[in-house]
Amino acid sequence: MFNKKKIIPYNPELKDLARKLRRNMTLSEVLLWNELRNKQMSGFDFDRQRPIDNFIVDFFCKELSLAMEIDGDTHIFRNDSDDKRQKCLENLEIHFLRFDDKEVKKSMDNVLRVIQDWIIKNQPTPSPSQEGSLKRNNDNSNNQTTTKPHREGSLE
Repeated sequence: MFNKKKIIPYNPELKDLARKLRRNMTLSEVLLWNELRNKQMSGFDFDRQRPIDNFIVDFFCKELSLAMEIDGDTHIFRNDSDDKRQKCLENLEIHFLRFDDKEVKKSMDNVLRVIQDWIIKNQPTPSPSQEGSLKRNNDNSNNQTTTKPHREGSLE
């Protein structure tokens, strides 16, 4: 059985806007991006300002189907539209974490702990064939004693 990757739809017309948003990130987005980039969060790859369907999310990890939004001043008066947007994306089986702009700036350790806890509870499990090979490799790495031939052709 092949492991098919889920295709996530997006509006191609949003690509230029997403590029512009990446060049003009808020301070909170920059601070969180510095913690997520280069697979720093448990080895998962996150994108920033990612178009999904007809929306752009602040951060997205395809492998986890996890979107993260930082709610700043612009979100104060848009709660209804944010809720509708989130429900639409959740219908695509995308999970959400939301953080307040001030929380990211003042309590990054807590933000990272929330993300890490979510990943631990929701990360995909490895297939049995991968799990078995990982266990074997760990078992072999713990056994450091090896038998070397004392003289050619015999073990002592």
